[in-house]
Amino acid sequence: MNNTRIFKTPFADIYPFYIQKAEKKGRTKTEVDTIICWLTGYDEQSLQQQIDRNVDFETFFSRAPQINPNVSKITGVICGYRVEEIEDELMQKIRYLDKLVDELAKGKAMATILR
Repeated sequence: MNNTRIFKTPFADIYPFYIQKAEKKGRTKTEVDTIICWLTGYDEQSLQQQIDRNVDFETFFSRAPQINPNVSKITGVICGYRVEEIEDELMQKIRYLDKLVDELAKGKAMATILR
Protein backbone atom coordinates (compact mmCIF):
# COMPACT_ATOMS: atom_id res chain seq x y z
CA MET A 1 0.00 0.00 0.00
CA ASN A 2 1.94 2.97 -1.28
CA ASN A 3 -0.75 5.62 -1.78
CA THR A 4 0.47 8.24 0.69
CA ARG A 5 -1.29 11.12 -1.08
CA ILE A 6 -4.11 10.63 1.41
CA PHE A 7 -1.74 11.68 4.21
CA LYS A 8 -1.72 15.26 2.91
CA THR A 9 -5.42 15.33 2.08
CA PRO A 10 -7.34 17.62 4.41
CA PHE A 11 -9.44 15.62 6.83
CA ALA A 12 -12.21 18.19 6.29
CA ASP A 13 -12.37 17.16 2.61
CA ILE A 14 -13.12 13.52 3.47
CA TYR A 15 -15.23 14.04 6.59
CA PRO A 16 -18.41 14.94 4.62
CA PHE A 17 -18.08 11.67 2.70
CA TYR A 18 -18.06 9.71 5.97
CA ILE A 19 -21.25 11.49 7.00
CA GLN A 20 -22.84 11.05 3.59
CA LYS A 21 -22.06 7.32 3.57
CA ALA A 22 -23.63 6.89 7.01
CA GLU A 23 -26.69 9.04 6.28
CA LYS A 24 -27.43 7.14 3.05
CA LYS A 25 -27.90 4.08 5.24
CA GLY A 26 -30.06 5.81 7.84
CA ARG A 27 -27.28 6.58 10.32
CA THR A 28 -26.37 10.02 11.68
CA LYS A 29 -23.56 12.57 11.77
CA THR A 30 -23.60 12.20 15.56
CA GLU A 31 -22.80 8.50 15.21
CA VAL A 32 -19.95 9.25 12.82
CA ASP A 33 -18.58 11.83 15.27
CA THR A 34 -18.88 9.33 18.11
CA ILE A 35 -16.83 6.81 16.13
CA ILE A 36 -14.15 9.37 15.28
CA CYS A 37 -13.95 10.52 18.89
CA TRP A 38 -13.77 6.92 20.14
CA LEU A 39 -10.92 6.15 17.75
CA THR A 40 -8.87 9.33 18.24
CA GLY A 41 -9.64 10.62 21.71
CA TYR A 42 -10.85 13.96 20.38
CA ASP A 43 -13.97 15.39 21.99
CA GLU A 44 -16.62 17.01 19.80
CA GLN A 45 -15.17 20.50 20.23
CA SER A 46 -11.58 19.53 19.44
CA LEU A 47 -12.78 17.42 16.49
CA GLN A 48 -14.58 20.45 15.08
CA GLN A 49 -11.46 22.58 15.61
CA GLN A 50 -9.41 20.14 13.52
CA ILE A 51 -12.03 20.27 10.78
CA ASP A 52 -12.16 24.08 10.91
CA ARG A 53 -8.36 24.30 10.72
CA ASN A 54 -8.44 22.12 7.60
CA VAL A 55 -5.63 19.86 8.89
CA ASP A 56 -4.45 16.97 6.76
CA PHE A 57 -4.83 13.35 7.84
CA GLU A 58 -1.24 13.18 9.01
CA THR A 59 -1.72 16.18 11.32
CA PHE A 60 -5.18 15.00 12.37
CA PHE A 61 -3.84 11.70 13.66
CA SER A 62 -0.58 13.12 15.05
CA ARG A 63 -2.61 15.58 17.17
CA ALA A 64 -5.10 12.95 18.28
CA PRO A 65 -5.18 12.94 22.08
CA GLN A 66 -5.08 9.14 22.32
CA ILE A 67 -5.74 6.39 19.83
CA ASN A 68 -8.15 3.99 21.48
CA PRO A 69 -6.30 1.03 22.99
CA ASN A 70 -8.90 -1.35 21.50
CA VAL A 71 -7.93 -0.60 17.88
CA SER A 72 -6.26 -3.99 17.67
CA LYS A 73 -9.78 -5.46 17.83
CA ILE A 74 -10.63 -3.80 14.51
CA THR A 75 -10.14 -6.49 11.90
CA GLY A 76 -11.30 -7.23 8.41
CA VAL A 77 -10.84 -6.03 4.87
CA ILE A 78 -11.10 -2.44 3.68
CA CYS A 79 -10.14 -1.35 0.16
CA GLY A 80 -8.72 -4.82 -0.47
CA TYR A 81 -6.37 -4.80 2.52
CA ARG A 82 -6.68 -6.48 5.91
CA VAL A 83 -6.53 -3.57 8.36
CA GLU A 84 -4.67 -5.60 10.94
CA GLU A 85 -1.86 -6.32 8.44
CA ILE A 86 -1.22 -2.75 7.22
CA GLU A 87 2.37 -1.92 8.11
CA ASP A 88 2.32 1.87 7.80
CA GLU A 89 0.96 3.16 11.11
CA LEU A 90 -0.72 6.27 9.68
CA MET A 91 -2.32 4.36 6.82
CA GLN A 92 -3.55 1.78 9.31
CA LYS A 93 -5.22 4.50 11.42
CA ILE A 94 -6.90 5.95 8.33
CA ARG A 95 -8.14 2.49 7.34
CA TYR A 96 -9.35 1.82 10.88
CA LEU A 97 -11.54 4.91 10.54
CA ASP A 98 -12.74 3.78 7.10
CA LYS A 99 -13.57 0.35 8.50
CA LEU A 100 -15.54 1.76 11.43
CA VAL A 101 -17.58 4.04 9.16
CA ASP A 102 -18.22 1.05 6.86
CA GLU A 103 -19.49 -0.98 9.80
CA LEU A 104 -21.81 1.88 10.77
CA ALA A 105 -23.15 2.12 7.23
CA LYS A 106 -23.70 -1.64 7.17
CA GLY A 107 -26.03 -1.33 10.14
CA LYS A 108 -23.88 -2.68 12.95
CA ALA A 109 -24.82 -1.62 16.44
CA MET A 110 -22.72 1.16 17.99
CA ALA A 111 -21.80 -1.13 20.92
CA THR A 112 -20.30 -3.59 18.44
CA ILE A 113 -18.50 -0.92 16.42
CA LEU A 114 -16.96 0.67 19.51
CA ARG A 115 -15.68 -2.71 20.74
